[in-house]
Amino acid sequence: MELNQAIKNRHSVRKFNSKKPDWRDIIECIDAFRYAPMAGNNFTLKFILINDTEKIQKLAEAAQQSFVATAPYVLVVCTNPDRTIHSYPEFGEKFCRQQAGSAIQNFLLKIEEKKLATCWVGYFVEEQIKRELQIPNNITVEAIFPIGYEMSKTKPKRKIDLDETLYFFKWKNKQMKKTRVMDV
Repeated sequence: MELNQAIKNRHSVRKFNSKKPDWRDIIECIDAFRYAPMAGNNFTLKFILINDTEKIQKLAEAAQQSFVATAPYVLVVCTNPDRTIHSYPEFGEKFCRQQAGSAIQNFLLKIEEKKLATCWVGYFVEEQIKRELQIPNNITVEAIFPIGYEMSKTKPKRKIDLDETLYFFKWKNKQMKKTRVMDV
């Protein structure tokens, strides 16, 4: 699949059919995380792939989103921020959030390429997830991703127009004006 098509097709899915994906396809999607930029080349992300229905139900409860329990797999994405914060005391936490987001986008695009479906779930009670999966306190749970096949293709939602979000040279300037370059 062409990258531009994957970007435009990617959407959140909350209704999964009963067909179970091949776990090897999911592992290929997880592998895409490794190619995201990481501050100081400190790879901070860790992953837990779950297919146990009881554990998935507990994760759905922690997220307070019942659709999570309908997926045959759930991926929990975590960050171990210790090395990044040690290397960059002032910006380490910010860098961890940025690199998690970047890596997650790689994963989402690979999910689309594999014709799998997911939804980025960022709302959850972190302590419940940590307790259920025995995740240490110093680890941050970034997100959970129910993974399966979409129940039925949904009509894409309208995306915001670029001209509503793009400014040139300063805040609120919507016009690209030629600027004169002075000879030095």
